[in-house]
Amino acid sequence: MAAPELDGPEDDLEQGLFSHLIELRSRLMRAIVTVLLVLGVLLPFANRLYAELAAPLVARLPQGAHLIATEVASPFVTPLKLAFYVALLISMPMIVYQLWAFVSPGLYRNEKRLARPLLVAALFLFYLGCAFAYFLVLPAAFRFLTAVTPEGVEMMTDITHYLDFVMLMFFAFGLCFEVPVAVVILAAIGVVNLEQLRNGRRYAIVGAFAIAAFITPPDITSMIMLAIPMCLLYELGMLAVRWLLHPAKTEKTA
Repeated sequence: MAAPELDGPEDDLEQGLFSHLIELRSRLMRAIVTVLLVLGVLLPFANRLYAELAAPLVARLPQGAHLIATEVASPFVTPLKLAFYVALLISMPMIVYQLWAFVSPGLYRNEKRLARPLLVAALFLFYLGCAFAYFLVLPAAFRFLTAVTPEGVEMMTDITHYLDFVMLMFFAFGLCFEVPVAVVILAAIGVVNLEQLRNGRRYAIVGAFAIAAFITPPDITSMIMLAIPMCLLYELGMLAVRWLLHPAKTEKTA
């Protein structure tokens, strides 16, 4: 009669991996259900959401000009796409929480202490970047674009192209506003220290204006409106390095 097999390290590893996969699936399902629930609430207001999104451009179009739909299904599909994007944006705290709940048990205490404020700050700064783009940058950019439209050309923007442009701007500004989080992470992993961050301030300013010139529409106002906040956020990142990281670590040379 064969002897019973004993559970070894390989079996424990396989069981542990299987349990982690089950937990990951559970976390992802919760995040997906949250997005779908929010989307279900927003669907009846999809057209109103698009009207609000289009307001910065519509308010600055010449008399008689308006947005157009060049595809048959665009009037129906485009507001639905916007509703999904908004649902994803609203659900982002729950998505981040589920990912954090999955990852955090494997982190050390000092890593958790640093990661919590960084996650909260990353969410807040991303939302702030989107709001900054919507309320300040887009009106200025559309004012410029409508002003430079050649005579004899009627400005009528397709609703799908407009949505893609605005979502791209939101994403770009949201990422650019993550500068303090990026600075803290680079300092935490030892790539740079506080002294190097101070000495690199001039390069950060040049980089901010270069990124702003690449991302924003072709007007100087929009470029300055992104570059200056990025420079200020760089300074905020240096303050965060001093507050969150141990002085000995911030002074460690890369």
